[in-house]
Amino acid sequence: MGMMKDKVAIVGMGCTKFGELWDKSVDDLIAEATFEACEDAGLELKDIEAAWLGTVFSGHTALSLSSPLKLQYIPVTRVENMCATGTEALRAAAYAVAAGACNIALAVGVEKLKDTGWTGVQPSNVVGRTTMGTTGTELELSPPALFAQLAMRYFHLYDLSTEQGKTLLAEIAVKNHHNGSLNPKAQYQNELTVEQVLKAPIVAPPLGVLDCCGVSDGAAAAIVTRADMARNFRDNPIYIKSLAISVGPSRDPISQDYDFAHVEENARASKLAYAEAGITDPLSELSMAEVHDCFTIHEMSVYEDLGWSRKGRAKDDIEAGTFTLKGELPVNTDGGLKCFGHPLGASGLRMQYEVYKQLQEKAGPRQVRNPRLGLTHNLGGAVWGGIACICITGNELNKR
Repeated sequence: MGMMKDKVAIVGMGCTKFGELWDKSVDDLIAEATFEACEDAGLELKDIEAAWLGTVFSGHTALSLSSPLKLQYIPVTRVENMCATGTEALRAAAYAVAAGACNIALAVGVEKLKDTGWTGVQPSNVVGRTTMGTTGTELELSPPALFAQLAMRYFHLYDLSTEQGKTLLAEIAVKNHHNGSLNPKAQYQNELTVEQVLKAPIVAPPLGVLDCCGVSDGAAAAIVTRADMARNFRDNPIYIKSLAISVGPSRDPISQDYDFAHVEENARASKLAYAEAGITDPLSELSMAEVHDCFTIHEMSVYEDLGWSRKGRAKDDIEAGTFTLKGELPVNTDGGLKCFGHPLGASGLRMQYEVYKQLQEKAGPRQVRNPRLGLTHNLGGAVWGGIACICITGNELNKR
């Protein structure tokens, strides 16, 4: 496969505030994020040569992007890959530039979930596959139920009592809410205590309300160009080091040797991304990461799946503060899905927006020390048989 490393740069990004945005339409959110990205890059919409829209439920066909922006007869494509949709839009735009199909491309992710009235993403047999022609034997589990199974199995496999496990998960929620309290674009900007998380109403044992991300509206956008053109737009472009995707065959639940305590797609996507970026020790080489904390147990699992913690020992790193703002590898510095909610098509690009700002040292009170490389991670679909997307970006070109 061809290498992405240092061929494409991000020169502009925009992101709306996330939340219950009753006063804004999908078109409004697309326009707000895109115009911020254009202003950031110092270009106009007429300069965009191709565009990709990532959305799951908030638009159909390319017209959902071209109409509100009045894009003038250029190639526009809508993509969807469940919760990884935002990163998928960026991946498509970046590969088009790398392949020479265009020089300047736009990626936009948007979702407006609050208007649907849903309290969360629909059960796993509804999303990710059509309900036509099914056998009637598919799993009918909500996302909280699926991730609750992951939690209980992890606790059992690694000899954690339910109380010990829930406390570790609470520490993750507290960390992310502290970070979100520093971010004016987050849906939730409140600090939490471990006690508050532990006493929250149960959704699916052992997960309580404060272990789960919210439902929200939002949009984010990125403008990408050839790396050798990037400094025509700005002095501090961010270079794509790798983009990786791993899509599972959905056979883990019927496999005799699966431990039900990790997500294979996460592990495989990270290995692909590290290899392309030339990373051999991700814990020490990465400066920060934005991961898919739809539930606190998934963030805990990601620590191990992406090679930052030893198998079964994420506990040690949580207790050591490894993933806090001042830790060795700050994770979800903007507050994560936990504080932004999860408007599906927007989340991946929202994560990249935070990495982009961090690498430019424009993250304000959330700023990490001496950033060089940042990672974003999404998991779409189900826990077992999902879609894992990882993007690694850096603020230096050809230095590795």
